[in-house]
Amino acid sequence: MNLYSLPPLFTLIAFLSLALITIVRWRNEPVNRLFLLICILGAGLYADILFIFNTDSARKALLVTRIDQFFSLFLIPLYVHFLHAYLEIGRRRWLLGIFYTVPGVLVWFGWTPLLIESMHRFPFGYFGQAGTLYPVVALSATCATAYGGWILGRALLRSRDRALRRRMQYLLVGFVSIAVLTGLNFSPLYGYPLYPPGNFCFVPLLIFAVGLFRHDLLNMGLLIKRGLIYSLLMAALTGIYAVVVVAVNGLLGATGLSSTLMVNLLLFVVIAFVFGPLKTGIRKAVDRAFSRRRYDYRQVVQRNSRLIATVCDIPAIARTLVETIVKAMGVVHCQLYLRAARSEKNELKQIATQASGPAQSPLRLTDAGALQAHFKHQPGPYRKNTRQIPGPSAASRLLDEVLEQCRAVLAVPLHFQGELRGLVLVGEKACGAPYVKEDCDLLETLAGHAGLAVENARAYQTLARLNQDLEQRVAERTRSLQAALAEKERTLEQLVRSESLAAIGQLVAGVAHELNNPLASVKSLLQSVLEELEQAPVAQPIEPELRDDLHFADQELDRASGIVASLLGLSRQTQTYSEPVDVNQVVCAALRILQNKYKQRDLVIRQSLAAQLPAIRGNYANLGQVALNLISNAIDALPVQKGVVDLATGYREKTGAVVFECRDNGSGIPADIRDDIFKPFFTTKPVGSGTGLGLYICHEIVARHGGTISVNSLPNSGTRIRVILPIGGHIRDTAASIDIAEAGH
Repeated sequence: MNLYSLPPLFTLIAFLSLALITIVRWRNEPVNRLFLLICILGAGLYADILFIFNTDSARKALLVTRIDQFFSLFLIPLYVHFLHAYLEIGRRRWLLGIFYTVPGVLVWFGWTPLLIESMHRFPFGYFGQAGTLYPVVALSATCATAYGGWILGRALLRSRDRALRRRMQYLLVGFVSIAVLTGLNFSPLYGYPLYPPGNFCFVPLLIFAVGLFRHDLLNMGLLIKRGLIYSLLMAALTGIYAVVVVAVNGLLGATGLSSTLMVNLLLFVVIAFVFGPLKTGIRKAVDRAFSRRRYDYRQVVQRNSRLIATVCDIPAIARTLVETIVKAMGVVHCQLYLRAARSEKNELKQIATQASGPAQSPLRLTDAGALQAHFKHQPGPYRKNTRQIPGPSAASRLLDEVLEQCRAVLAVPLHFQGELRGLVLVGEKACGAPYVKEDCDLLETLAGHAGLAVENARAYQTLARLNQDLEQRVAERTRSLQAALAEKERTLEQLVRSESLAAIGQLVAGVAHELNNPLASVKSLLQSVLEELEQAPVAQPIEPELRDDLHFADQELDRASGIVASLLGLSRQTQTYSEPVDVNQVVCAALRILQNKYKQRDLVIRQSLAAQLPAIRGNYANLGQVALNLISNAIDALPVQKGVVDLATGYREKTGAVVFECRDNGSGIPADIRDDIFKPFFTTKPVGSGTGLGLYICHEIVARHGGTISVNSLPNSGTRIRVILPIGGHIRDTAASIDIAEAGH
């Protein structure tokens, strides 16, 4: 075998490979049968050429060539017949008869010199010489080539189906090129020493093989699989290796070297350092290419899932799905139809549509009943018959017509819990490639995710409606509760007033007790003075003691007047807060009232009242009640002996607030009840000694004045209560405080 034998060898391998693929993926249809016959006869033709290139006997070469003529002559009518079957041309059967008649007649002259006269020796090997009738064969081949190009070109121009147009392109390039290259073999047939161009038919055959695998030209369900691609590449690598072997042998033969050791050593070096790494690299490249495609699809699924998982709007989910399909798969357009949640007629409504090219007129699914009936029993996608396989069922024809109305080639159902909830209609790919199993798997996965997301969105909307109804009911119940709370507030206000009246009663009792002694003293002294004045001579002057007694009586009367004034001030029930109030006066008035309570006890009340304390806007009576309750509670909490109550007032310009602080050295407030002391009716005093409203009333009064009241107490360390009151408006910093040591006098 020489280098001239490699092209026919490659063409022979190509024909045999296509024949083997057709047998493995056999479909008993005219197109497949005709294509198999073409591959077998083509393989026989190039086996003949390969033989005559390498034989040394002209007689054997002529014998093999004449035997091959009995079969290879029928390649011309088979070529035309295949194109008629593929394009479904039912007319011009007479033309097929003519093409079959020509080889049928010429075959009788196959053993005579009228077809192949003899064999001529060329540098590349033996090749037949044309006889008298061979121009008939050449004319028939030329007519068949021209006719095939014409019908393929017309089908390509008329077809609107992108996939079919792409198939026509591969057929036009592949089959017409084979016919042209084979027809150019007339040069060596007529004695011209030109290498037969038909030996290079493996190139258009490879182009046809690419279309066969990429676009499934014969509808055999072929997929580009990793193992097949790897096998083809390894076969090509083996062919290259064979070329290298032949070239090395030829080179050694030309130089007169025939050392077997040298040849083996050279081949070992080539295999070890070139073909070994090349084979590994090819395997890695194929694996990387297939893995990358699956990884891209996995990325599409993950990205689509993330986008629709958090969306509760059905139109947004639909737009995301169709946009993902159009961008990821490169389809011309995509539509999504969904069934209404509460529809009894199971009508499908278009929710979203997306196109990859210029905007087109909107497409509508006019008859979805056929698709719905189909998907009740077939959960997988339905692919339109893009090549019109002969003999489709009536149901398939109806489905194809429905998809044709929407310019779709693939329909994918959206199922949820075994029920059809929608349809995804996908148009052709922009590149014209067919949909393979991997594409259908991706669409099924995306449709499944979308169906689940749609049902989740509908469930969310249902919950939202229920929540809205619940909110309305809650609002109604809230209004009822607010009315009850308003009634509670009125009742509580009455209780507060009752407590205020009780406090006023205590005040009145204390004042009455305090007024008894000074009034009695004044009454006794005045009676004595009156008696002495009545008995004394007129000219006798008044005694100094009498003058002192009168002064003392005047002082006692002043003290009684002050007590009465304080009583009147604290007992007022007005609720206006527009009057200026001096907090120092409020504290002093409270002390006057409580003097009878603490004067007999072993305690000390220390006052640290700030001088020139600004007045606040508030209610004198209410603030007096606060001071009275706080000081009274502090006195009650003191130990029996050596009790101390510190009272302090102060002013902070930064916060614009007046601070009143009451501190005692009592037992303190336990931590477990510290959060409850301002609650109404909470008290730690025995039954009958208190109502539990004192501190609650203080808290409410301070809050109404826009102030704050806070408690700081530790066990066995006493209690400190701090009241912060703004001069005008609310306090800017509620954390502001004043220490007793900082208060002025």
